Amino acid sequence: MRKYNLVQGLRNIFNTTTSIQTAYTKQAHWYKDVEQTGFRAFNTIANTITLNYRSILNYFINRSTNASAESFNAKIKAFRSQFRGVKNTEFFLFRLTQIYA
Repeated sequence: MRKYNLVQGLRNIFNTTTSIQTAYTKQAHWYKDVEQTGFRAFNTIANTITLNYRSILNYFINRSTNASAESFNAKIKAFRSQFRGVKNTEFFLFRLTQIYA
């Protein structure tokens, strides 16, 4: 049950917090809770948050993510993998703009 509470606690930070300062404090408390529980599975995510906290806190400025950019990059990678490499970059970019623009 404690693992569920950790997950929900992190989720609640992003769903309910409105300011960067509050989010920073709540993330610090969440990180402390993870350390106290000793669950190694959460160490990866806690370390990621620690290393990238400034970028993560930028979410609270206007509550936007780069999900659309990541999705577009995934589409480009999938498109590129269909053709197993690109020899003519100019034609590849032309086809890419015709399909996804």
